[in-house]
Amino acid sequence: MIRNPFRRSVSVPGAVVTAAALEPGEKVLAGTPTVDGAWLLGTHAALHVLGAEGPAVRIPWEQVERADWDRDEERLVVVEVGQFGRERPQHRFHVSDPGVLLELLRERVTASVVLQRRVRTHGKRGLIVVARRSPTRQGEVTWAYEFDPGVDPDDPAVRAAAEEGLREARAEIGL
Repeated sequence: MIRNPFRRSVSVPGAVVTAAALEPGEKVLAGTPTVDGAWLLGTHAALHVLGAEGPAVRIPWEQVERADWDRDEERLVVVEVGQFGRERPQHRFHVSDPGVLLELLRERVTASVVLQRRVRTHGKRGLIVVARRSPTRQGEVTWAYEFDPGVDPDDPAVRAAAEEGLREARAEIGL
């Protein structure tokens, strides 16, 4: 029998929840402290980062591309979707035990993906058209392209393939 190494719940102090300035209707579903005294809180709509100093940061789930946990290094890395042509924002946290926050991160990020469509441009290389929306199903669907290494997004053939992939994806979800 394999024992789950994560605690099932963490008690989040009321002062931390208050400092998060949650939106109306938001409830903390999971939370964990960082080694340096900050807190990470997950709600149905966003990841809230409360640093030991400074204002709280709210990252909607549809803006989180992925979260990676390194148990040996006790490091949680959250990567945002970002903007094309710019380095994607990354947040690194030293966390002894992410508990159920890690499960919530993965579930909410997955729930924000409405559709992914693979488009080939050069043999097996190409891009992915990604539609995302808040897992609460409120707000607009946002679209992004994820280009394979070596694929030039400024190439007219790549642009045409990307636009066609976007048209097909929009039609598939009725937009």
